[in-house]
Amino acid sequence: MISLLIAAVAFIGSHVLLSSTTLRGTLRDKIGERGFLALFSALAFVTLAWMTVAYSRAPYVELWNLGVGARHVTMAVLPFACILLAGGLIAPNPTAVGMEHAAGADDPAPGMLRITRHPVMWAIGLWAIAHLVPNGDLASLIFFGALGALALGGTLLIDRKKRLALGSNWERLAQLTSNVPFVAIAAGRARFPSNIALPVAAGLLLYLVLLWAHPLITGVAILS
Repeated sequence: MISLLIAAVAFIGSHVLLSSTTLRGTLRDKIGERGFLALFSALAFVTLAWMTVAYSRAPYVELWNLGVGARHVTMAVLPFACILLAGGLIAPNPTAVGMEHAAGADDPAPGMLRITRHPVMWAIGLWAIAHLVPNGDLASLIFFGALGALALGGTLLIDRKKRLALGSNWERLAQLTSNVPFVAIAAGRARFPSNIALPVAAGLLLYLVLLWAHPLITGVAILS
């Protein structure tokens, strides 16, 4: 359990240090943009792998037990998370690394970005939170809690950086979309996207693949 806790701290801490402190600029000046991205990716992969292995070996310490039926909450949330993930990977997103130029497009928030300007981060966050409901043990709280906290907290850090990086284009983007899903639509600043057939289809297909692959990856059959 100690290894999992340390890994979770390292996973979150390395992301925060390399993305929102002066260390980012210092490293980019010394090793260049590509070198920095390679370092960031490698460190993220190593700390996530460490956390995953530690989670698989951690002892079971129950905190809550909502019964087998709790997995239906996860199954209800995951389709939306998968659709957000697909939409975030398909549409050009000004908040993504190296995609700042997309903020100058006629429509800086196409497709799923009208729902949230951070569809991939929210997909990860919802996936993590949904898995906490049926997995009420300490190790799961640390593992999924770390992933969810980093994903959803990361949206705030990204917004802060992009507000500075995008300049006047930030206001255009912020007017058409929101961080929290559906807020811009509910406020009347944006219309519900009409061109999301592809991400919806891709997301639902991904959901079905995950249902099939889940017992192969985790040893837990969701539909049993």
